[in-house]
Amino acid sequence: MKTLIKLTLASALAAGTAYGALAAEFTKATVKKIDAKAKKVTLIHEELKSLDMPAMTMVFRVQDDALLEKLKEGANIEFVAERVNGKLTVTEVK
Repeated sequence: MKTLIKLTLASALAAGTAYGALAAEFTKATVKKIDAKAKKVTLIHEELKSLDMPAMTMVFRVQDDALLEKLKEGANIEFVAERVNGKLTVTEVK
């Protein structure tokens, strides 16, 4: 019985840790420029804690066309950036 309780607690802890790792951290930014042809966007962003990067203006790749359609120059957004194949890439926008 004690083994079953320990296994249940271990499973719950592992699931909670996995959920925390998957929860994306959104960062505020302003869209400065969009290059739809190159699938790139220039953002003036706050600190990217997940990438240990200070606030700055920089160019990101955009993962797919649907994300590009959500962006408009001058818009304030929240986004998630990750390293995808070694390139800083916007993977989510809200």
